Amino acid sequence: MSTMELSASLEDYLEMIFFLSREDGKARPKDIAERMHVRAASVTGALKALSEKGLINYIPYASVTLTDKGREIASRIAVKHEALLHFFTQVLGIDAAEAEEFACSMEHTIPDHILQRLVRFAEYTETCPSFNASWLESAEAYFCKAQDCEQRCEKCRLVD
Repeated sequence: MSTMELSASLEDYLEMIFFLSREDGKARPKDIAERMHVRAASVTGALKALSEKGLINYIPYASVTLTDKGREIASRIAVKHEALLHFFTQVLGIDAAEAEEFACSMEHTIPDHILQRLVRFAEYTETCPSFNASWLESAEAYFCKAQDCEQRCEKCRLVD
C-alpha cells in the first residue's frame, strides 16, 4: 500500500500515532483526539479504517500500535513533514506556526522526487556561504555558480 491510497485525513491520524508511539510504542485514542483537536468519535472512525487497511492494531478502549506496514508508511509521511518544515523555517524563514500548517497540507501531495530536491537544496544552503545555487543534473545536487566565491566549499568545487 502506498500513501496515495490513504486520504490526507487518514495519513494525519497515522502520522499522529507514529509520533505519539515513539516513546512507548503505543498511542491512546484520547491522546490522538487531544493532539489533533478532534472528537473521540472521529478518532474511532479513523482507527477502524486504518485497522481495516492493516496499518494499525486497534481494539476499542485500548491503546493503538502500528503494524510494520503502518510504521513504514507513517515514517515516510513524518520524513516528508519534517523535511518540509525544515525547508520552510530554515531556508525560507517562515514563522514556525505557519510553516507547520503548510507542511501538514503539502506532505500529502508533494512527490518524492520534488521533496528530494527541496532536501538537497536545504542541505546546500546550509553548507555554501555564497548561496548562489544552480541544479547540476549530472551530479543530482546543487552547486555554487559564483566564480568569485572566496570560501570554496565542497559543493562549489563540484564545478571546478
